[in-house]
Amino acid sequence: MDPTSRSTVTPFSELLRRRAHRTHGSAASTGFAEDLLQGRCDVADYADLLGQYAFVHAALERAAERMADHPVVASFVTPGFTRMPAIGADLEYLVGPDWSELVCPSPATSAYVRRINEVAATSPGGFVAHHFVRSLGDLCGGRATGQLLAECFGFETNGVLFFLVDQVADPGEFERTYRTQLDAAPWDDEERARVLAEVELAAALDDALVAEVGAARPPRPGGVHGEPSDDPLRSVTA
Repeated sequence: MDPTSRSTVTPFSELLRRRAHRTHGSAASTGFAEDLLQGRCDVADYADLLGQYAFVHAALERAAERMADHPVVASFVTPGFTRMPAIGADLEYLVGPDWSELVCPSPATSAYVRRINEVAATSPGGFVAHHFVRSLGDLCGGRATGQLLAECFGFETNGVLFFLVDQVADPGEFERTYRTQLDAAPWDDEERARVLAEVELAAALDDALVAEVGAARPPRPGGVHGEPSDDPLRSVTA
């Protein structure tokens, strides 16, 4: 047979990437993300977003601890990649030492966390789907995002530790290993279909969280979300 005529089997990790990409990027979430990275938000807007992600990552990390001995999940749970220490340090810097008392989950965040808890209790593959969306989403482009935010708000490292992922020495190698593990996971076709569907749902829940934070921004003078402000930070609330 002519080698060029052979069908190419798409790796499962690539199917997951495409499914997440297909879902990610609602107009509302993309608009807020662009405003944030182009300096059209203030520090409080950014703190609001990071505060919501605190609930998501806390739920993921609690689930990861419970599932650390699972024969499939264990390969994806990397202790050095836990994000809550960095998120907590950033929010302490942005909001204050009592940030955990001031931050409240929005409805979209509550739905996101509820779904993570559901699949973590019933579906190891579903948990991996959520872990995939957040972990590779944070890692891919994270350093560049952190640098842009640091420039926008005049930060050095405090305030953007979440994006630096310093515990991962080689992000490219981490990503390659993660994708290899996805491809090697012993899931049958039915389970793979469930994981693909859960990745799509996870990406949609993430979009809803970002969009809701963007919609909650108070109006700026002139009806736009203007330059980063030196005003005191407002509380991170729902």
